[in-house]
Amino acid sequence: MWVVKLGGSLCSDASLPQWLELLSQLGGGRIAVVCGGGSLADEVRDLQSRWALDDVSAHNMAVLSMVQNAYLLHGLQPGLQLVMRESDLAVTLRRGGVALWMPLELLRDHADPTTNWDHTSDAIALALAMRLHAERLVVVKSCAIDPLASLDDLVDAQVLDRGFARLGRSAGGLPIDLLQRDQPEQLRQLLLHGYRWSQGSGEALSG
Repeated sequence: MWVVKLGGSLCSDASLPQWLELLSQLGGGRIAVVCGGGSLADEVRDLQSRWALDDVSAHNMAVLSMVQNAYLLHGLQPGLQLVMRESDLAVTLRRGGVALWMPLELLRDHADPTTNWDHTSDAIALALAMRLHAERLVVVKSCAIDPLASLDDLVDAQVLDRGFARLGRSAGGLPIDLLQRDQPEQLRQLLLHGYRWSQGSGEALSG
């Protein structure tokens, strides 16, 4: 099983259909897709700041932004199968499908150490990959990625969140690949052959 995290900002990017078609064509039986909240999550940040919302409310609103974007992805590519429970991801893959996760189980009544903006959808995707003992995590970003940057550099540049960096240091041998929005061919080659056709800007963080 692989986890592929699509940055929420891709939801308004012209490259999105190409990524979804690729996942639908080659991901059957092996890929669980996680979509970020994108502009919807940005609106949650603004509303929390404006109204001094508590972290639990903001967290739940941000999770629901991921759910809304999952519905968007499914509407654009119905071949992706919506999955509401984490325990059903493996079931969907065993049936040969591509699982599109809606993290409704992450809605909370009380805060915990991850109920904050240090833990966004990137950290959620990494935590999911670790819980599922995934073979690989691929994170697709709309921004440019410095292939020589460290985890701390990527956090400072706001490419990744702090929670991702902390989890990444304890991810063991899990290979983590960062790709840019113009690199679907990189993912194609990973899926077909287990390596990139060129180094480009995407670079594995571990593994």
